[in-house]
Amino acid sequence: MFKEVKSLFSFLTILTPTMDEDCFTNAAKAMFLFPLVGAFIGLLAGLFGWVTSQFLPSLVVGALVLGFLFLITGLHHTDGLLDFGDGVMAHGSPERKIEIMHDQLTGAGGLSLGIMTFLITAFSIAELDVGILIQGLIVAEVSAKLSMVIGTWAGKEVHQGMSSPFLEAMHGKKGAARLIAALAISFGIAVPLLWLAGVVVVLTAIITSLIMVVISHRHFKGVTGDVLGATNELTRMVSLITLLAVIIWV
Repeated sequence: MFKEVKSLFSFLTILTPTMDEDCFTNAAKAMFLFPLVGAFIGLLAGLFGWVTSQFLPSLVVGALVLGFLFLITGLHHTDGLLDFGDGVMAHGSPERKIEIMHDQLTGAGGLSLGIMTFLITAFSIAELDVGILIQGLIVAEVSAKLSMVIGTWAGKEVHQGMSSPFLEAMHGKKGAARLIAALAISFGIAVPLLWLAGVVVVLTAIITSLIMVVISHRHFKGVTGDVLGATNELTRMVSLITLLAVIIWV
């Protein structure tokens, strides 16, 4: 299990930069631990945000925390968000849309989606009260990572690529067990930290990921690595918005 956990951190963060040839396969076997890695990332981001909030304005803290998240995750999923935006906005067949996603250039669709997602995420972090900043970021990252697990479980493979080992692992005979484990871990972290708000945020993440699968199937006839990366970024944003809404209503 040690090598699987190491592969998870190599895939999801820059903390263990060495990636061997079995990294994706090993990470896929332990994909149910994605939310646990997300909790660790959220904890680091939350601590960073709490420290900076002691002497900087909230808007600056929001931007810095988002930058910290980009740094610690190596912009891995961010690239998928931009590619997804280009693919969805492109005209043509699913094959053409996928070809555009793989293009090295970023078009208007990806740029617009990226800017909107980054701004809303930073503003949402800035609006979190310092008292729940750490808890909120932990749950948001847990939800973001859970959304990728659900996306691989509910999605259909388009072609062989980086996402293939994960899709195969979640569609295999242990796929349902891995999904249940990921859900249990997510609720097990979110509920003690935020109680009812934690439940609502995780449920929102599940819905968001399923919507992303529907969109992906419509445009690309399945799920790709870029789609999963975009799902992570968009679910983080939606989770933070949901948390703020619950706080206001409660």
